[in-house]
Amino acid sequence: MLPISFIRKNKNKVILGLKRRKFSNLKIIDSIFKLEKEKIKKILKKKSLLAKLKQISRLIGSNINNRYLIPKATVYKNNLQLVSVLVKLLDNKIYKLLITLPNIPYKKLNLTNNISIYKNKTLYYKNKLIPHWELGKKFKLFNFASNMAGSGFNLYLDKGAKLQRSLIQYCLDQNLKAGYIEYVLPFLVNKNSIFGTGQLPDKKKQMYFLEKDKLYLIPTAEVPLLNVFRRSLFKILDLPFKATSFTSCFRREAGSYGRKVKGLNRLHQFDKVEIIEINSDKNSYKSFNYMIRHVKNLLSSFNLPFRIISISAKALGFTSALTYDFEVYSPGQDKWLEVSSVSNCTNFQAHRMGIKFLNKYGKKSFCHTLNGSSLAIPRLFAALIENYQFSDYIQIPKVLINYFMDNKISLN
Repeated sequence: MLPISFIRKNKNKVILGLKRRKFSNLKIIDSIFKLEKEKIKKILKKKSLLAKLKQISRLIGSNINNRYLIPKATVYKNNLQLVSVLVKLLDNKIYKLLITLPNIPYKKLNLTNNISIYKNKTLYYKNKLIPHWELGKKFKLFNFASNMAGSGFNLYLDKGAKLQRSLIQYCLDQNLKAGYIEYVLPFLVNKNSIFGTGQLPDKKKQMYFLEKDKLYLIPTAEVPLLNVFRRSLFKILDLPFKATSFTSCFRREAGSYGRKVKGLNRLHQFDKVEIIEINSDKNSYKSFNYMIRHVKNLLSSFNLPFRIISISAKALGFTSALTYDFEVYSPGQDKWLEVSSVSNCTNFQAHRMGIKFLNKYGKKSFCHTLNGSSLAIPRLFAALIENYQFSDYIQIPKVLINYFMDNKISLN
């Protein structure tokens, strides 16, 4: 969330940033300032009434004949209560406007076009390229669970389940080697947790909600993982703090139809290994670059063709100031599939969750939070079996052989 103090001091910067994101309702800024001006007037009136009430209270205490003073004091008290209510109402109105404003994009971002900033040269040329949904059927790796949950749900079986588990464990192990601390998290969280990481109000329609319990199924491990540190105060020497977790993720993905959702491309429930970093304002882009290198090394270890895309200011997620997407090539579909998205959310989420650090001068400041996939398993699974396919077997990448305990998946 953008603090009103920041907007006040950097009005032109905020307006320019919102314009770069193609955020159209810029009148919100003027509405916020108008409400704040009205709130300040009420606060001044509240202070004046408090001073008058204290003064008349002293007179009542020292005056035997105070029958005229007590009714006057009652009027002051009633007016004070009314003004206090009005201040709270104005606070609420300002807050409701503030939470609709997205984060300000990184100043060097391209305005409207995503830009490819890296592409490796690993390519596989085969006579026949079969898409992963046909490979899944041919090698009996996975089925779609439409009979038990409807479309958009999948089940892995036998060697497909084994490969899925191998991918998850390998990604986790690589994260641990890189210094990330592992957490096992709940898959259900409350409204405050969802709001803290910025999914509310932005992505309300994309989430599954349990009405009776007032709980949300997590759209990503980022939500519970960052909320572990809600209202935390880090010492500067403890930063950067790095954590990782494997969870299932749940998304309605409203409006997703057609070829792009076929197979494992887009699911309502999918597995993902997540990483987050919490750092100071001065060092968050160092963390961002570190996370990019880590995911790049992780993808390179599979020897898959992939590219890195810098997301434009226009296409940024609500909480992000800078995002790089990692996409692997799917030869069976002749398209690129996103398997990771690394974002620097600056202090946007930290303001919502109250995550701060104590600098070397003893001053409290809001942390910067970063998150990334390492990696999204279904699309990685799809790209892997397509790139490593042969007529009667699927080769297992070298880095997964010890996890999978075999070097290939055969038809027999």
